[in-house]
Amino acid sequence: MKRSQMTGSAGGPPTAPEEAKPAAEPATAPTLAPSFIPGDKETSRVMTQVVSPPPHLGWHSRGYLPHWDHPGMIQGITYRLCDAVPAELISKWKSEINLRTGRSGSPVAALPTGSAGGPPAASSTADRAAGPAALPVEGNAALTDPGHRELAKRIARYEDAGRGACWLRDRRIGQMVEANLLHFDGERYRLLSWCVMPNHVHVMVETWEGWPLADLVHSWKSYTAHEANRILNRRGEFWQREYYDRYIRNVEHYLLVIRYIEENPVKARLVTHPAEWPWSSAKIRVARSAGGPPAVPAEAKPAAGPTALPDINSRES
Repeated sequence: MKRSQMTGSAGGPPTAPEEAKPAAEPATAPTLAPSFIPGDKETSRVMTQVVSPPPHLGWHSRGYLPHWDHPGMIQGITYRLCDAVPAELISKWKSEINLRTGRSGSPVAALPTGSAGGPPAASSTADRAAGPAALPVEGNAALTDPGHRELAKRIARYEDAGRGACWLRDRRIGQMVEANLLHFDGERYRLLSWCVMPNHVHVMVETWEGWPLADLVHSWKSYTAHEANRILNRRGEFWQREYYDRYIRNVEHYLLVIRYIEENPVKARLVTHPAEWPWSSAKIRVARSAGGPPAVPAEAKPAAGPTALPDINSRES
């Protein structure tokens, strides 16, 4: 069934592109399975205390919240179009929820402390409470600070309403952005999950040595910005300069983030089933498993058996 054109800045509920149909699995399809997931938070804590080999940065700051860049880690990443969420609106929200900001205008936080630079401990309750809504918020502050979680919820709700030009709804651009993610799978990283939404992109990768996270994101954004501007016959900024990342803590977190990514089109009312969205890993995963949970390495599964996928439809985003 065809749907009407997606609304733009007017803020009405977004709809899918008229041509949005499940695409065939790529000729060289990604495995969608990581080589390793930390089995629990203690394993994750130990892993984040090691020294990262160059050119990876380990624990570092881009002027605000801490980031963890290390080969072999699984990272959830979000990057969005330049007009998806206006900077002045984000600043207004930060003021409303009393988030302190640094020179970059982003929330500030100290780098993690400890004998080897590991992250501060976070309770399992706080980690679960952060949930999928915390995906686009960097660092451990997202685990414990309600202000950062509230900011993440507001950003997600705003962009899922289809604000801005939504250039990614153009089939030519949506396909190109998805193909760009698939292109270096198995060469620079292991691609685990993705979803190209009308005004932002969610992706999960397992990083490999020699390819720092910042370099991967730069390569995605640089190439696709050039190609999209050519297709649209325009010039100027295409993506927001900043991106958001969060490393995956354990199996439960891994499953939760995958479900958040692949169900985003459903929560945004673009489709009724994740596999109906054309630019997402959901179509491949569902075709392979008939709707079962994402593949998890045997050694990463909890002793009591596989972790069930939580129902994120009952959560705010």
